[in-house]
Amino acid sequence: MDKEKHIITTWIIWHFYEAPKFLLSAWSNYLWFGLEYFSVDALFLTLLNPWHKYQWSYPRGFSFGEYLNVFVSNLVSRIMGALARLLLIAVGAIAQILIFIAGMIVFAAWLLMPVLLVFLVALIFIL
Repeated sequence: MDKEKHIITTWIIWHFYEAPKFLLSAWSNYLWFGLEYFSVDALFLTLLNPWHKYQWSYPRGFSFGEYLNVFVSNLVSRIMGALARLLLIAVGAIAQILIFIAGMIVFAAWLLMPVLLVFLVALIFIL
């Protein structure tokens, strides 16, 4: 009987203390991976950079039409870059939210698993 108590207490410590620590660590790693995969910090830092570094230089002589053309082209390139980066940031944010929700579900399911198991066994005996 003493050995059975030891096995039960060992299981309780493992299930409710050691395994949740591991699950939280794994969950943290998934969240960190999501940020690194989508490079959210780099996307924010380069938000207003031109798209694919497409940038035109201004002509040497003064020509209002050429200056306006280069200015608008550079502006459009920066807007395209910002829109593409904002789209990737949004996709990364959605991925982070999904990873967070999945982690909450897994963590809650792990903690509720013994209760669910007892409930299912009792349900089997009732039916």
